[in-house]
Amino acid sequence: MTPLPYLQFLHASLPQVALDVAALIVLFTDLAIRKKSLRLRFSVATAIASAGCIVAIVLLLTAHSQVNLFDGMFVTTILSAHVQVAILALTIVTLVLSIDSSFTEHVGEFVVLVLLAVTGMMFLVSARNILITFVSLELLSLALYSLTGFDKRRPQSAEAALKYFLFGGISAAFLLYGFTLLYGIANSTNYAQIGAAVGASGLTPLVVVAMVTSIIGFGFKVAAAPLQFWAPDVYQAAPNPVAGFIGSSSKVASFFAFFVLMTSCYGAVGGSAAWENVHAGWVPVVAVVAALSMIVGNLGALAQSGLRRLLAYSAIAHAGYMLVAVVAHGADSLGTLLYYVTTYSVSVLGSFAVIHVVEESEGSDQLIHFNGLSRRAPLLSMCLFVFLLSQAGIPPLAGFFGKFFLFAAALRGADGSGLVWLVVLALAMSAVSLYYYLQVLKRVYVSEPPEIRGRLRTPRQMLTVIVLLAVVVVLAGALPETLVRWFGMIV
Repeated sequence: MTPLPYLQFLHASLPQVALDVAALIVLFTDLAIRKKSLRLRFSVATAIASAGCIVAIVLLLTAHSQVNLFDGMFVTTILSAHVQVAILALTIVTLVLSIDSSFTEHVGEFVVLVLLAVTGMMFLVSARNILITFVSLELLSLALYSLTGFDKRRPQSAEAALKYFLFGGISAAFLLYGFTLLYGIANSTNYAQIGAAVGASGLTPLVVVAMVTSIIGFGFKVAAAPLQFWAPDVYQAAPNPVAGFIGSSSKVASFFAFFVLMTSCYGAVGGSAAWENVHAGWVPVVAVVAALSMIVGNLGALAQSGLRRLLAYSAIAHAGYMLVAVVAHGADSLGTLLYYVTTYSVSVLGSFAVIHVVEESEGSDQLIHFNGLSRRAPLLSMCLFVFLLSQAGIPPLAGFFGKFFLFAAALRGADGSGLVWLVVLALAMSAVSLYYYLQVLKRVYVSEPPEIRGRLRTPRQMLTVIVLLAVVVVLAGALPETLVRWFGMIV
């Protein structure tokens, strides 16, 4: 009998172990200094957790071996390591932005939940097995449900967490049912073996049900329409660092896992979504979800009076854009998707950091409180300008190149037929998004503040991080080939 490679697994999973060790140290340290000031406790916990993330990044970048253990339950590749590094970097930014927060006194528990969520993301990225995919996704989801309701002073936070949990449980049930059918079809939980079995059986009723339930399960996680109903409430009521975390790191892991799942398990029954060449399969279903997400997200954002909810509907629209890459599923589509979701995540984190500063001063994220912000905080306003225009896809910012690469991949298409109709719709909806982003910037730069106010106080370390995020967005647009090579994208 061949011995199971437990030592090899332990060595390969050292980045995740580093995060868990950091979580334990955070708990014990916060318990020891629980009587100190809240800011000191957040600073110490953030320093320890960030150190754990940095150790994990070093381990990922210095690991040269690629492994496939336990029938695809744990797979490491160069690409998966790069995705995990991006997730960890975004997590460090999230932690640093939470230092000046005051939404909870349970600092240790908050940071531990963040690290557990990241651990779930990293296992999700490494999974090529439906069993571990589901377990990792639930570890991530349960941590996010708890983090959403962490602000005990706001009833809306608890309400949003409950909605997120209840609907998330339903989506998990759909996903688990689909995975159960896949196991029944292939008698295996391995992606490759499932893909072979699905290819041999064709588009049978069991395969169709499994395919649809898989799309429902992941569609909820990425806030794609018509499964987006949780996003506005969660973005509105969750603590600012949590909302940014949900809109950034978790999106990177979820979209990567969704792309790999659909192309590996259902690759043989993809079909086509080309306008005059539609064939049954998962591709036309995801294409419809993408189109609906772009329409619902962008039109819904037009009616919002608060920047948090506006960004929530914007996130739904961006989920639609990202799903275009899944629909294309060509040789360069995964790299396109990763470039887009990573640069989008950076701009979202920056946007929520700016919202945090305004909320601390004004007590609300209503758009009226952003009137005349450029006179009160010029540097902060310039950063918000960069973040929003990048999300709108304005050159030469990173968001422009993300959409350019994505639309180019869609026009080529996996079968060479192209997806012109979906690209045209995406371009039209991008024009709509530009309108509501400019409405926000009009308030920042043109409108007068409702009353005379002094300069807006921004904590030094938060302003530094916001500026660095803006610089990253600009550099990722000025030098897109750097990130392109990082994700191995072909353009």
